Amino acid sequence: MSFKDLQLNRPILRAIAETGYDEPTLVQEKTIPLVLSKKDVIVSAQTGTGKTASFALPILQLLFDKQDASKKGKKIRALIVSPTRELAIQIGENFKNYSTYTNLTSTAIYGGTSIEPQIDVLKKGVDILIATPGRLLDLHKQDIANLDYIETLVLDEADLMLDMGFVDDVKKIERLCTKEKQILLFSATIPYKVEQLANTILKAPERIEVAPNSSTSKNINQALYYVPKPNKIELCLHLLRNTIKGSTLIFRRTKFGVQKLEQTLLKNGYKVESIHGDKSQNLRQEALKNFKSNHVNILIATDVAARGIDINDLDAVINFDLPNVPETYVHRIGRTARAGNTGASYSFCSADEKNYVKTIQQLIQIQIDVIEDHPYPLDPKEKPIIHKSKKTGSKHKKGRKSEASKKKKKRWY
Repeated sequence: MSFKDLQLNRPILRAIAETGYDEPTLVQEKTIPLVLSKKDVIVSAQTGTGKTASFALPILQLLFDKQDASKKGKKIRALIVSPTRELAIQIGENFKNYSTYTNLTSTAIYGGTSIEPQIDVLKKGVDILIATPGRLLDLHKQDIANLDYIETLVLDEADLMLDMGFVDDVKKIERLCTKEKQILLFSATIPYKVEQLANTILKAPERIEVAPNSSTSKNINQALYYVPKPNKIELCLHLLRNTIKGSTLIFRRTKFGVQKLEQTLLKNGYKVESIHGDKSQNLRQEALKNFKSNHVNILIATDVAARGIDINDLDAVINFDLPNVPETYVHRIGRTARAGNTGASYSFCSADEKNYVKTIQQLIQIQIDVIEDHPYPLDPKEKPIIHKSKKTGSKHKKGRKSEASKKKKKRWY
């Protein structure tokens, strides 16, 4: 099937051709016709399957047919709600590329950056708005973002949005839009709370599932290293020196862990950038830009900061800390081996993470290759490190002696 078969018009087809896509992915093939026929849709698909185009292209097509109708400034007619700033920026870039040969305009608004330029753009009027929930509600409160004309509402990465605590914001945004709107919900996984949200706001939705949530690409060579927790940094340096070549994305569970590893790698002469929640939006964008343009070849990130980021030609993913949610493992390693390329993933497992390996392997239905030939093996008898306080007993002296202790004492009288 080609994009022409999906009833898209020539200006949009021309823009698609210029971005280098020849034929639609499976998720695009299934989703685009349903969106064009104004149906509510729930799509379950991993990142990297071409999700953004599966809603961006039909939205542009639907708006294109009446794009010059209004002479009194543009109204926001499509709203895409995204959980993170990076994702909002990326979706915004996609809309700009696909709408090159139309008069449709789009903008992305998000927190962590100055609000004034965003207000200026919205006052001039746009057709399509991409937004993170907090900043959108801020601008709505100030009467800058008018949601009275929304025809299509997209909730992207819904599972992450709810994990980040945005459920009330999402419901509020949905209520602020028109009753007649079409809703498209995209989620990598459909846990119970996403299902609940869908049941409350969507009308008789069509469901599309592309590849089960457990699927990992056949093109990813997955390796597992059992290693004591204190030796993970040495193992990481060992692999970077001897095994891993090219661009590498390293995942850590915490912001503190990201910073600590970044400092160590910099001291060892590596070119490194990092993204995590404490960094300002400008610094995060700068880091990503440097990584994508190969000024640095190592990027260290937390899961939330890296969700949905599209990086072409990524050679390897290192799971420095194993995720406790098995689906997260699938997301992480799915960053490499995109669009038919091959890639590799290296996972470090300390004694206290062995259970995570079990649940990951159950989900992906694959036994991950264990690499035993490395300098920092984990002793099979090694116990997880549990940090305990050195103080024992109560700091308060007991007031009364027990009867037994009284008997032991020799009396002087």
